[in-house]
Formats: sequence, C-alpha cells, structure tokens
Amino acid sequence: MDNKVLFTDIQIYSEAGMIEKGFIKIAAGKIVELGSMSELIYDEEYEELAHAKHCTVIPGLIDVHIHGVDGADVMDSTKDALDTMAAALPKEGTTSFLATTMTQSEQAIEKALMNVGEYIEEQSFNNKAEVLGVHLEGPFVNKKMAGAQPIQYIINPQVDLFEKWQEIAKGYIKLVTLAPEIDGGLELIRYLKATGVIASIGHSQSTFEEVSEAIEAGATHATHLFNQMSGLHHREPGVVGAVFLRDELKAELISDGVHVKPEVVKLAYKMIGSDRIILITDSMRAKCLKNGTYDLGGQNVMVQDGKATLKDGTLAGSILKLGDALKNMMSFTECTLSDVVQMGAVNPAKQLNVFDRKGSIAIGKDADLVVLDSHYNVYMTFCNGRLAYDRGGIHTHENHKSKKL
Repeated sequence: MDNKVLFTDIQIYSEAGMIEKGFIKIAAGKIVELGSMSELIYDEEYEELAHAKHCTVIPGLIDVHIHGVDGADVMDSTKDALDTMAAALPKEGTTSFLATTMTQSEQAIEKALMNVGEYIEEQSFNNKAEVLGVHLEGPFVNKKMAGAQPIQYIINPQVDLFEKWQEIAKGYIKLVTLAPEIDGGLELIRYLKATGVIASIGHSQSTFEEVSEAIEAGATHATHLFNQMSGLHHREPGVVGAVFLRDELKAELISDGVHVKPEVVKLAYKMIGSDRIILITDSMRAKCLKNGTYDLGGQNVMVQDGKATLKDGTLAGSILKLGDALKNMMSFTECTLSDVVQMGAVNPAKQLNVFDRKGSIAIGKDADLVVLDSHYNVYMTFCNGRLAYDRGGIHTHENHKSKKL
C-alpha cells in the first residue's frame, strides 16, 4: 500500500503523550498529521483504516542486535538473506534493525560488510523493515567470554583493521561490540567515539575500573546485559555492576526468560529503569522455523522449545521476537506499555542518532507504525508508510469526502 493512509479512532502513543481516540495521516512514507478525532478533517484522497476496538498504535520497534530470522543470517552475505530478514521482521513489530555480524574469518566478515553496505544503498523500502546499518559483534572480544563466538577467529582490537572494514561497509558500521580490557580495546573505543560509532562493552571480563576507563574513552553501550560479561560480585562489581551504576551506558537486554531469568530482568529494570534499557532479540536464523539443527557461524545450533544452544549447552543467540520481548518485559517487571515503547523504540532510535525520523510518533517522522490488539499482539505493521504485515486482513472504510475548514 503506497497511497495516502488515514488511521482513525485509535489509541496512539504519540511523542507528545497518549491520544485516547486519535487519528494519523500518512503520505509519502511520513506522518503528516495526527491528533484527536475531534480535530480530524477528512480528505477523500486518504484511505481510512478501520481497526477492531481497543487497538493501540505504537512507534515501530528497532532491533539493534539481530543475526537472523526465517532461515536467513547476516553472515550468509547475500541480498536474498537481508531481503528475507527485512520481510520477516515486521511480523513481530520490527520496522528497522542493525544487521549484526559475528566473529568469523576476516574474509567472511568483509564479505558480509560489503553485502550490507550495498544493500543499504539500494534498499527500496517496499513493505520491508529498513536496515539502518551494521552491528559488528566481534571479533574484538575476550576469548574467555566467547559464548557462541568461534574462538579461533577472535583477535585483538585493531584501529587499522576497523578503518578498512568501515570503508568496505560504506560507512554503515554503527555499533561495535568489543572487550575493552583486551590490548587495543581502549584505543579502538577512542577511535569509534571520534568517528561517531557506538562502542559497546560485551563478551568481556572487564573489572569495574576497566569499564570506567572504557566509559572515559567513549563507550556508551553494553551488549546483552548479563550474558558473557563479568557479573556482579560484592568485592568486584564487574561489567554488570558498572552498568547498574554508570548512567553513561545504555544496556541491551534479551527478555526471553532464557538468557536472563525473569527475576533478574526485574532486578535490572529496578536498577536502571526504562531510560537505559534497549530491548533486543539477538535472534539467529531459526527464529520462525521449527525445532531442529541450524547453522550459526559454521557451528551447529540445536533449537528445541524456545532455546538455541551449541552442542555443549552454550546459548547461541535466541529465537525471540521483539514484539514478544515487549510483552515479556511487561509480565516480568509489571512495567507499562509506555515503558516498553521507550525500551523498544525510543532508546534505540536515540542511541543510533535517528530519533529525528524514527522511534516515536510525531509529525514529519517516518511512518513506522505498529498496531497492537488488546492483548499487545502485533496486528498490523507499517514500514515507511507501507503496509508490511497484516495479521487479520486489511479493513477500510469508504473514503470520506473532504471537509473544508
């Protein structure tokens, strides 16, 4: 759907606050008007959408850490793989994402980076989620905190190598996960800060002091809080303690109840609140597929009943949907829908410096919109003003004739 669209009589989580019975006008992929129904002037050029009662529209979700979905993976290094991901993600309310690489050979990483860079410059936004850039996860991590990152390809942080990779990626590497305690880590963090790239602490054994040094160097992010990082101890706060105490850090969180126990999710929420948590999936290609064995970075991953693991039991990404992450977060912490919108849309948009066009519902912004039903399930998703997912079949009213002021 590429014509002018009108949402009517729907609850809206707008940037300015909640609109209980509101309208949104979309044209040319942008939000051009919104307000309460009492302010609406109908225009026959707009196709009006009728929704079931108790529906709510929220801003499109942004996943800053996702490897794959629906049989495709970023490391496949093909346009078809990214197309598959971009087409599948609106079903869970995700309207934009960072294509996330993983630790592999330099050649494999370079092939993936080249593919994503070319894809971004050519993407057409035809009913698909938008690729905003690359999250480079590894290979600059700590071997002792490898997790599912293949140890044989882990290397020390190198500014020269990163410069080369950023050129290959056409400048689209937006976020880098690294271990600051490894030789070269702080130097790379300083370079990332100087060039406008987010430096994220992850797969790290850093002490509290080492994290503090990384923050001073420019780190502003932590990769999948609790997972593959030094934990909280009463004599060494570690990365987790630093995230709790240092407001400079935003923290990714996988709220699937598998990577982090629900009670610990609640603890994190109580400690750092909705302003600093960014909900992610860290999902791999098996998401949306059946139980079975799948590839992740050349390793077999067994997927069984909502859990993805290597042969030795190590967690290997997730099969979490971002829309479910929001519901889980509300269930685990008793937070509000407004809180999870903050964690799933506002915070990632601000962290990626795209809040001028994404992350909230406001006039002039991209029409990335998700309609939720009364149970907070994704009912309909629009990406850049185009219908990308419709669970129940689109419903339209007959167009109203224009009313003049």
